Amino acid sequence: MRKLAALGAAVLTAAAAHAATPVQGFAIKATYPHDPQAFTQGLFFKDGFLWESTGQYGASSVRKVELATGKVLQKRELPEKVFGEGIAPHGDSIVGITWMNQAGYVMDQGSMAIKGTFNYMGEGWGLTSDGERLYMSDGTQEIRVLDPKSFGEQRRIKVTVDGQPLLRINELEWVEGQIYANVWQSDRIARIDPFSGKVLGWIDLSGLAATAKAGKDVDNVLNGIAYDAKSRRLFVTGKRWPKLFEIELRPKR
Repeated sequence: MRKLAALGAAVLTAAAAHAATPVQGFAIKATYPHDPQAFTQGLFFKDGFLWESTGQYGASSVRKVELATGKVLQKRELPEKVFGEGIAPHGDSIVGITWMNQAGYVMDQGSMAIKGTFNYMGEGWGLTSDGERLYMSDGTQEIRVLDPKSFGEQRRIKVTVDGQPLLRINELEWVEGQIYANVWQSDRIARIDPFSGKVLGWIDLSGLAATAKAGKDVDNVLNGIAYDAKSRRLFVTGKRWPKLFEIELRPKR
């Protein structure tokens, strides 16, 4: 009986070890300037430029940014009563959401003119696109899958890590078939399977805020992921960070 009990304990321990979500580290490949006043809410890379949305009432905007210099080339201010959140590309448009207004917008990428609006229930946090569908976070463990034409909800992805709900899912980015997600007030990015909702791995960016000289405000946290699919470059930044980084994933030491 003792041998069977010991064997059972060993099997359970091995299963638990196998179930533990792997963690990756990183190396900085390049550093770029970033507006230290930008309360980054959404970020993506397209046509050689960064596109960024910023939050805060009275300071929310959508920007076209030159990567090498951090210069804002084009900017659209959002209304003062709007707290801007995530953005995602769709065709020749930019789709954006807001925090508490239960409203999103469609913006022409070239002119930054608002072409239309849509509504949803609850809060809006992060947004990304796989080229066919939109994925929206709302601060819970769920990611909503939206039709990019009607903005109707198609399904929800319940995100879990080691069998437990992952809460406070924030800014999103589609990276080679996975959803990369910032977790609010965390130094980690979750790599999420868009079908099962399982967290496939963590990217631990501990120490990056200090390297960015982010400042002491509690809100100056990691938030903002962009991926250049053509050159396979991964960029990250944070709220009011004066730097944006291109990083390379490495085994965690």
